[in-house]
Amino acid sequence: MVGFFISKTPWTRFGRLMPWIIFSTPFAVISYFLVWFVPDISRGQVLWYLIFYCMFQTLVTCFHVPYSALTMFISREQSERDSATAYRMTVEVLGTVLGTAIQGQIVGKVDTPCIQSPVFIGETNSSVAMEEVNMTHDTGSLTDTKNAYMIAAGVIGGLYILCAVILSVGVREKREASELQSDEPVSFFRGLKLVMNHGAYIKLIAGFLFTSLAFMLLEGNFALFCTYTLGFRNEFQNILLAIMLSATLTIPLWQWFLTRFGKKTAVYVGISSAIPFLITVVVLDSNLIVTYVVAIAAGISVAAAFLLPWSMLPDVIDDFKLQHPDSRGHEAIFFSFYVFFTKFTSGVSLGISTLSLDFAGYQTRGCSQPIEVNFTLKMLVSAVPVGLILLGLLLFKLYPIDEEKRRKNKKALQDLREESNSSSESDNTELASIV
Repeated sequence: MVGFFISKTPWTRFGRLMPWIIFSTPFAVISYFLVWFVPDISRGQVLWYLIFYCMFQTLVTCFHVPYSALTMFISREQSERDSATAYRMTVEVLGTVLGTAIQGQIVGKVDTPCIQSPVFIGETNSSVAMEEVNMTHDTGSLTDTKNAYMIAAGVIGGLYILCAVILSVGVREKREASELQSDEPVSFFRGLKLVMNHGAYIKLIAGFLFTSLAFMLLEGNFALFCTYTLGFRNEFQNILLAIMLSATLTIPLWQWFLTRFGKKTAVYVGISSAIPFLITVVVLDSNLIVTYVVAIAAGISVAAAFLLPWSMLPDVIDDFKLQHPDSRGHEAIFFSFYVFFTKFTSGVSLGISTLSLDFAGYQTRGCSQPIEVNFTLKMLVSAVPVGLILLGLLLFKLYPIDEEKRRKNKKALQDLREESNSSSESDNTELASIV
């Protein structure tokens, strides 16, 4: 829907994409804060969180789609767009590190005791026992936890606003780069049909879908895996930071690698490099040093998963432009489906994780978990992601745009622009002679 409305947005003095970023930011920050606010109502809390969580996700989409599509609107050169994508993903991962550190350190300072499993009660009454233990939980500690989450939300919201201001002030859309010749809105549904019939885009999205789902499952269950399976309850924040810092520092390395060896080779090497480490972390006995080494090594692969699919998307758009030279202004459609599948994989991974852990007998805030839960967590952070990565790499194998194809497309686009410019100049000369 956001891609649809962006394609219908007329060009303004701020550009076509920037107004979406500017106007969505304050409302996104407010809704994010209210997600972490605990309303003093006995009923309707589920509805409260459903409304504000959906509102926040919608407003983030209003930011993320135009923000991602800006890559196509700041330059027409492939090398410059690749460089911009590398910088963008580096700072995005750095932002994730900051968010993880802020949330983890502020909330982590609040002592929230775990709940001992009621071994003296049968399994059928275990949920009742858990409720009784919850009732005795220290109210003061719960209040401190509420305040900590809201403070963290306020700090992160402030960073959101600061980054949006820097973006809106420091970046300007180039109308020539987007090749928009008029303010007439493009036909979204015709463009959608053309985009979804573009084979290279479908293959890229399919590979992106499965590899993203693999890393989403790893990310979503890693804290529980460190806490219960490995036994590092007080270390998982630092282990997660090690992963994200490693990813941040190695994105420039992958940018050099794709420039030197090509993007498809970088995808195979980068994303597949996570497989041995995902297997190692569940096969070896619990060891903190080994876990940190695996975390740093896994961060290198996470960097490739962050950077490479987004770096390949502009090449698909160039290929589309060559096949449909008269169809313009569809960049937002390409990027909106990328954002859609990012959110889709996040939702699917949450659903898979929640259902699997619930089926295995996961106990919320328990000091320990049943053996079935530990086995399920091993599957969710190792076996399932490895299978999804292999499937995603198989689909990337079908992706048709290699380095030779990229060079041919670049040359063809330059010839097309030169032809268009010469045609425009001849028309102007003819008009001047008539006048």
